[in-house]
Amino acid sequence: MTKSEQLFERAVKRIPGGVNSPVRAYGAIGEAPRFIDRADGCHIYDVDGNEYIDYIDSWGPIILGHNFPAVREAVVEASKKGLSFGAATEIEVEMAEFITERIPHVEMVRMVNSGTEAVMSALRVARGYTKKNKIIKFAGCYHGHTDAMLVSAGSGVMTAGVPDSAGVPEGCTKDTMTATYNDLASVRTLMESAPEDVAAVIVEPVGANMGVVCPKPGFLEGLRALCDEFGALLIFDEVITGFRLAFGGAAEYFGVTPDMVTYGKIIGAGMPVGAYGGKREIMQMVAPVGAVYQAGTLSGNPIAMAAGLTQLKYLYEHQEIYKELEAKGEKLYCGMQQILEEKGIKYQLNHIASLGSLFFTEEEVKDYASAKTSDTKAFAE
Repeated sequence: MTKSEQLFERAVKRIPGGVNSPVRAYGAIGEAPRFIDRADGCHIYDVDGNEYIDYIDSWGPIILGHNFPAVREAVVEASKKGLSFGAATEIEVEMAEFITERIPHVEMVRMVNSGTEAVMSALRVARGYTKKNKIIKFAGCYHGHTDAMLVSAGSGVMTAGVPDSAGVPEGCTKDTMTATYNDLASVRTLMESAPEDVAAVIVEPVGANMGVVCPKPGFLEGLRALCDEFGALLIFDEVITGFRLAFGGAAEYFGVTPDMVTYGKIIGAGMPVGAYGGKREIMQMVAPVGAVYQAGTLSGNPIAMAAGLTQLKYLYEHQEIYKELEAKGEKLYCGMQQILEEKGIKYQLNHIASLGSLFFTEEEVKDYASAKTSDTKAFAE
């Protein structure tokens, strides 16, 4: 028995499923999860001494590679001053200034502790600002595990085989409307069904939690136009795409401006952090200046801010990294495509920049329904 297997045996006795997040459970693969010991650069090592090339990078935020010297040094120096104060610090101001001065559609920003918290807060602000209740999301898009968003969700909900979630009262989701990704007509139908009550449309600008599903030309532009027509806010959930497709995220990459945006762990260089931001008049709805309450004792944690600000500054100063990432993505996914064609395997391979996903299906994967036609047993194999 490997050390990972031994640790998993211990873990399942004390932790639900043996893991602290369902996507770590290897449930779709049918093996005990690998327990990681350390990582460096593009390599990651498990407790049994196995070395792997890490294509996951803590689910995206380790964009500069593990143990990047400047980030590591920033964390060490910040930790010498203390780990947490539960009070305002200078580096929070520096982070806010850095983001708002370089991301045109983010005029004000609020730090939180996770992508889930960022989305939950952004939706509350959207409702407070518009004085409307309903939210439109897309099937297969995952926006964290808040009650209202666990409707036709992707990510861990998919891999765990749970359709949505037990424990979510019907009332929590009654104002969540679900559209079809890449289908503007489905969005219009929902908006016309409640023309005076849609507060916001929230979307992953690149669907990345049902496998990777790229927006069709005109889809994001169409969402912008529909939101303007019906007086709803457009929220880009850039927990995955933010500072990854381009420094300005998907908004820059596709040239579509959202009203609000949510970020996740990439702005903490992998440390637990999130943020939401947008137009000044919208963000001034947030307490203590506005009537929309949101708080967090550890929000803007100085260690996370030190790590994240160091990484963001490096990315901003070296934006050639994005061209290099795109070239690496092209090499990887085109190489996979060549192998699949040589083997005569039926597949769809969706990719954009460094994001990509393989589906074992003949059908074009353009939304949640087509993604679910994939042979997941073959994928696990």
